[in-house]
Parts: sequence; C-alpha cells; structure tokens
Amino acid sequence: MESNQSTPLGVVIANLGTPTEPSASAVRSFLAEFLSDQRVVELPRLLWLPLLYGVILPLRAPRVAKNYQGIWTENGSPLKAITEQQASELAKRFDKHQVRICYAMTYGSPKLKDRIAELEQQGCERILVLPLYPQYSATTTAALYDQYAKMLLEQRNVSDVTFYKSYYHRSDYIEALAASLSQHWSQHEPAEKLLFSFHGIPKRCVDLGDPYQKQCLATADAVTKRLNLESHQWSVSFQSRLGKAEWLQPYTDKQLQNWAQQGVKSVDVICPAFAADCLETLEEINEENRELFLEAGGDRFEFVPCLNAQPEHIDMMENIVREHL
Repeated sequence: MESNQSTPLGVVIANLGTPTEPSASAVRSFLAEFLSDQRVVELPRLLWLPLLYGVILPLRAPRVAKNYQGIWTENGSPLKAITEQQASELAKRFDKHQVRICYAMTYGSPKLKDRIAELEQQGCERILVLPLYPQYSATTTAALYDQYAKMLLEQRNVSDVTFYKSYYHRSDYIEALAASLSQHWSQHEPAEKLLFSFHGIPKRCVDLGDPYQKQCLATADAVTKRLNLESHQWSVSFQSRLGKAEWLQPYTDKQLQNWAQQGVKSVDVICPAFAADCLETLEEINEENRELFLEAGGDRFEFVPCLNAQPEHIDMMENIVREHL
C-alpha cells in the first residue's frame, strides 16, 4: 500500500527503558523515575515516596545494579541494543521519504516527547506510536499516553498522533511466537512442560478493570492452538512481583518449583509480554528461575528468547506501519 501523503509518516517504537550503565547510581536514577510513576505504583504519594527514597532505592539499587552487570553487553543494556536493532531493521523496510522510524523509552532516554519533536522537525505531520507491549496494561502502555498528554499541553500546533494500543491478538504476532517455539524445538527436544511467563501486575489493577490478564491468557491460548498443544502440556504464570501485595497468580517461581517437586524434569519457558530480552528475561528467568527449578529437582530448563529482531517480529511491525500509511 502506497501513501498518498506528501509528508512522511513518523513511527516511534517504544519500550520501557533502561539505566544508562550498570552502576548503583544509574540504576537508582532509573528506578526513581520508574517507580515514581503513579501508573506503576498507585499508592498515595505521601505514603509511597518516603518509602521509595528512604528504603527501597538504597536497598534495591545496588542489588539490581549487580544483576545488570551480569547481562551488560559491549553495546550497553540488552534492551536498548535490541530496541535500536529493531528500529534499524524496521527502517530498512521503508523508503525514508515515505516513513521515518525511531525509538523511544518510557523511562530514561530517549524520551517520547523528544522523538515526536524530532519527527515533527523532519516534516512528519502524522505520527504512529507503537508501544512494544503486546498486552495492554495501565501500568505500561498508559504511561506513554500520559507522557503524550502532557506534551499536548505544551503544544499549540498539535500533530496527528496515533497510538497502537495492543497487538496481543494479531495473527502475525501469534505466528511469530509460534515460529520462535518451533525453531527452538527444532534445535532442542521439546520439554515436558511449556510455561508462558508474563510480567505480573498487582491483582488490584485487574479487579479495577485492567484487561492485561485476559489478554495474556488470550495470547497463550492462541499460540498453543496454533501449535496443537494439549492443555496438560502448558501453563501460564506471572513474574517480577514487587512488595507484599497480591499480584497475578500463579507466580512463575512458585510454579516452576511446584512442577519440579511434582516430578516434572524438563521445562521450556517463553516470555511473550516482552518484545526484547532484558533484565527480567535474561537474569530473572534464565538465571534465578532456572536455578530454582533445578534446585527443586528439575533436570533441564530451556529459555526461549524473546522475539527481539527476528524477521517474523519485524514483519509484524512492518504490517502495523503499512496499515497506517
């Protein structure tokens, strides 16, 4: 489909963000911005901020920095490097006079408002923002909407900006996940159990109307139907909980331990909520949870990488962009 517009379409792919370096000070700065967002933590500010700055950041930042050090690459944070690669590969699919591609981060840099401003300066009067969160949640996607809303208050000449809210149900996304699993199984014997580990959110968010849990379940169901898996072969869990409040269950770490204790010897774990490998997949899943499963009696733990810059993933992004030309 060719564009009839005389000006290029600007496209911003956006992910969560990352510290600038694996140091305690950089991690503290990143976590302070991230955990201060009321979309992420909905507690009253007078209660939460003293706890965050007085207790959580001093204790958590050094520990998280050490975890980052274990996955840091010569190109920096895996999340940043992969997101840059995704934007680069996507840009190759289009004439730059027709589509301009860049990336932004919700927290840290580059900021969404700066990227939109750059695209406007390049003559883009229509802009598509594609949050790389397949399943919508107020704790993730909505934070980008908030940032754009604040940007609008500062603008007089407002551009035509469209947000692509979620893509958990798209057939090309499901196909990309299925292809990733099929490729993994062509190189490794399929495990007894397949675990879809999604990022968790507080249960209260779902009780108040967040659609995230339903969309996670819909994604897993669609992938397993595509692969003709029986219900006893797979399950869904939620990882990365914070604090003492109840989060979506079952918890990934508990599920893996329970399986091992029940005699399950091998598992494959995939994380469909993450568009790029990051601390939560490379360290939390492939190191911490691997160790938990093996220590509980499991024999083989296989982590299936995120879609990252796989061609099928870029195909999906290209399709979304072309739908907006």
